[in-house]
Parts: sequence; C-alpha cells; structure tokens
Amino acid sequence: MQHGPATDWSKDKASSFKTRIGVWMFVLYAIIYAGFVIVNTFNPKIMGSDIGGSNLAILYGFGLIIFALMLAFVYNAICTAAEEELNGSEDDELEQEEVA
Repeated sequence: MQHGPATDWSKDKASSFKTRIGVWMFVLYAIIYAGFVIVNTFNPKIMGSDIGGSNLAILYGFGLIIFALMLAFVYNAICTAAEEELNGSEDDELEQEEVA
C-alpha cells in the first residue's frame, strides 16, 4: 500500500525572496556579533564596565539573543506574507478545481 503526501507541495515561488531576506538578516546579525567578539578580543575591560547593576558583556549577550529572536519573528512574518502573495494565486486555482 503506497501513501502519497498529505498535501500537494508545489514549487515555492517565494523561495528566492526568502533566501535573499535570510542572507541579509544573517549578515546583519553577523556584523553585530562580530562587534561583540572584537570588543571582547581587543578591549575586554569595556565589557566589564558596570551598567545598571550588571556588566556590559551580560547585557550585550542577552541583547544578541533577544535580537536573534526578533529577527526570527520578523523573518517569519515577511516570508509568510511573501508566500501568500506569490503563491496565493496557485492556491486559489487549486480551490477552484476542487469545487468544480
């Protein structure tokens, strides 16, 4: 007994857009992370400076984590909108075929 896929996975017309957005977001994050590494490498005393009861290294580290989560949510929202816009007409055609 052969079972086919539960859904019809056709070509994703938004894949090149999603790839481009993902690469740009990766580059942005890599630049900010490189700043963290460079400061820690060349002047670690700066990371030890006290800011609001905590040091800069902890705040910068948590900032990197929060920024990564924000990028993930933004990426998801942008890509979902792009998929609906670029692949939406295909879904409408499938629904019309099912009705007929």
